[in-house]
Amino acid sequence: MTELSHLPAWRLAELVAAREVSARELATLHLARIARADAALGAFLLVDEAGALGRADRIDAALARGEQPGPLAGVPLALKDIFVTRGIATTVASRILAGWIPPYDGTAVARLYAAGANLLGKLNMDEFAMGSSNENSSVKPCRNPWDLTRVPGGSSGGSAAAVAAGLCAGSLGTDTGGSIRQPAAFCGLVGMKPTYGRVSRYGVVAFASSLDQVGPMTRNVRDAALLLQAIAGHDPHDATSIDAPVPDYRAACERGARGLGGLKIGLPAEYFVDGGGINPEVERAVRAGIARLEDAGATVVPVSLPHTKYAVACYYLVATAEASSNLARYDGVRFGHRAEGTGSLLELYCKSRGEGFGPEVKRRIMLGTFALRSGHYDAYYRKAQQVRALIKRDFDEAFTQVDLIATPATPTAAFRLGEKAADPLAMYLADIFTISCNLAGLPGVSVPCGFTEAGLPIGLQLIAPPLCEEQLFTAAAAHELATDFHTRRPPELA
Repeated sequence: MTELSHLPAWRLAELVAAREVSARELATLHLARIARADAALGAFLLVDEAGALGRADRIDAALARGEQPGPLAGVPLALKDIFVTRGIATTVASRILAGWIPPYDGTAVARLYAAGANLLGKLNMDEFAMGSSNENSSVKPCRNPWDLTRVPGGSSGGSAAAVAAGLCAGSLGTDTGGSIRQPAAFCGLVGMKPTYGRVSRYGVVAFASSLDQVGPMTRNVRDAALLLQAIAGHDPHDATSIDAPVPDYRAACERGARGLGGLKIGLPAEYFVDGGGINPEVERAVRAGIARLEDAGATVVPVSLPHTKYAVACYYLVATAEASSNLARYDGVRFGHRAEGTGSLLELYCKSRGEGFGPEVKRRIMLGTFALRSGHYDAYYRKAQQVRALIKRDFDEAFTQVDLIATPATPTAAFRLGEKAADPLAMYLADIFTISCNLAGLPGVSVPCGFTEAGLPIGLQLIAPPLCEEQLFTAAAAHELATDFHTRRPPELA
């Protein structure tokens, strides 16, 4: 039974549908793994044992009646605690939302349920998705299962750690500047950020509304395609949702077995400059990954993305400005804890702000408020939006020459807990290779491409034009076929 915890999600769904394994057996197995291992890992903020077992029984009963519960029948998943879940606490790892029980499911959650998935609980994250290491959770730190002294990445660190450790078969994360792809790279997973608007953000607690996007985190490419297939598509509840057909992503993965003949992959010089901060082990592994794509038939073409050097500064103006606006609703009146003896609303407001938001969230709110204030708007926020347009134009021009762009997912492998905690700028640079993709609204995926000598995973990032997730799945599947990285497991946790 233990081996079931490491089978692909697609295979688990097949076994449940064929009634070779029950949904309850899968739920029980994974709940036992969580109980045994998560004290050391810190991936879960909430385990919904009763709900998971009840859903499993309903799935098994439906199968007994000859019904088909869906393509994710009985597959045990867990969600970053940024997704609104009816009757289950949603806290975004923040004290200010501690104990909040939503009255509805977000669209992505509802679509997973409709596909037959079984949700085990809610996963740790950087508070309000602000961070690159999962050290900003107000509840507890999360650790990397490959090395418990290292971070799992962020902000979707709990999702990455739980999937890599076999505590669930897959997860959904959110990606504002790399928060799916970076932790996927750190934990040896496939992490897909779809085109902005491809997946509904309805029922996702907002960080930066023009950048946030929902996507899957899984142990292999086909599972990522399966999850994205379930959640993608237009949603009238989300004004930014794209009304476009959803292709067959699983078929796109199968095309990867036939090779990549005719595919042109751009290699941007700006991501591989000497002294650019990329670790030599990471660069070697990424270049080896690109060579595998060439072996599969792709042609590598040099391209230029000249405004890349401004991406981090641009991102942290746009993202913090939008965060300061989005988080203004948490004013200590509608959210936050009312302390005994609190007198005026002003006192309540100050107490909630002081005890509700953590240091990183307050830092970003202050930066964003400064950038938006009268007299600074044109110099900062408007200028950042103009640079954002130039970054997007760079990609548009590059995609007239190539089909995909290949880069490192991260400049280093997972760093140690506390290593960058006192240096916000060093922490922000952990996302240097992923941020541009969000600013341009493009789809991107991180796939495992190697390991350091210390045994830490390394990720290769592929970026595509808008709504071209199919090409990403095809190329990622071709790369995966040439390696065994996705089959390797971190040490079992007692």
